[in-house]
Amino acid sequence: MALAEVTAVEQAPGAPGPATGPGAGDAAGPAVDRGRALAAGGAWLVGGVALVAVGLMALSAGPMLARLVVVVAGATAAYRGYGGIGRTLRGPGWDAALWLSAAWIAVLVVAAVAAPLLPLGEHRDTAAALTEPSLLRPNLFGEHPLGTNNFGLDQLSRVVYGARASLLMALSASAIGLVVGGAIGIVAGTGRGWVDRVVSTANNSLLAFPPLVLLLALASVMERDSRNIALALGALSVPVNIRLARANAMTVAQEEFVQAARVMGASRLRILVREVLPNVVPALLSYALIVMAVLLVAEASLSYLGLGVQAPDPSWGNMIAEGEGGMFEDHPHLVLVPGGAMFATVLGFNLVGERLRQRWDRHGR
Repeated sequence: MALAEVTAVEQAPGAPGPATGPGAGDAAGPAVDRGRALAAGGAWLVGGVALVAVGLMALSAGPMLARLVVVVAGATAAYRGYGGIGRTLRGPGWDAALWLSAAWIAVLVVAAVAAPLLPLGEHRDTAAALTEPSLLRPNLFGEHPLGTNNFGLDQLSRVVYGARASLLMALSASAIGLVVGGAIGIVAGTGRGWVDRVVSTANNSLLAFPPLVLLLALASVMERDSRNIALALGALSVPVNIRLARANAMTVAQEEFVQAARVMGASRLRILVREVLPNVVPALLSYALIVMAVLLVAEASLSYLGLGVQAPDPSWGNMIAEGEGGMFEDHPHLVLVPGGAMFATVLGFNLVGERLRQRWDRHGR
């Protein structure tokens, strides 16, 4: 066939072209919108990160309030862009706060576990830091990215090692409360009768006592080391776990599968272990993260008051205490660095724990 005939056939009336078929514009529309949403989210994210970097790099100069405004504005813009990208890629139900919190907790835990292997500055030995500048303000591209304290100790290193101590004590205390309080609460909620009455009366009495006063009393009479602090915090979390486990166990004990096991002649121990326990543990685990957030604040409060981790060992609480006596006004990074780390960690545990509670706690509400 000649070239002219081929051209005539291609241009014949009624022959649909590649861009004139039905639905072509409809198919291109969502793709264009998706691309625009990703571009907008990326612009917000890059701009926000740039603002945060500018605010942090300017910590050594300029008014404090202006620097904080720049950092907060940048973080807000970056979060908006991050959330927009996530919702575009994963759908409108994607939870930006949850994944951001989980990522922060994961990074913090990995850094705390691997702290001895990381190239960090001196965090404890003041003699080894005699040649380091004291009260150096943060400089992201300097030798001390988060500055130094009044002894020349590196703030980044102290935050990481402080997280190591705080997380270990909070995790140990939460485990103590979960095991001891959970076991007592499940037995009381499943068995009922005089056991439930005794446990409920004793537990209500403990809950009526101010927890901070109880914690201070325990910390003041015990030797101030990490093990005893974890035991004191664990004792503080036992009553809460008893109430949670008891409430969930009472609800599960009324379920049909438990009644069926009881009618079939299953022993009380078998019902407790095989039927009640697996349905109560998920709810307790979800609440354990929220309890850990509370215990982190309690441990920091003890260390701030001088009843917890003792200097020169770092803890977020005793690091914040270094800002006393007018130091905060002249050197705000002494408080803002550990305070910001504790704020982000407590918020992260609360958000992750709340999302897990909404998913796992079918009976506790």
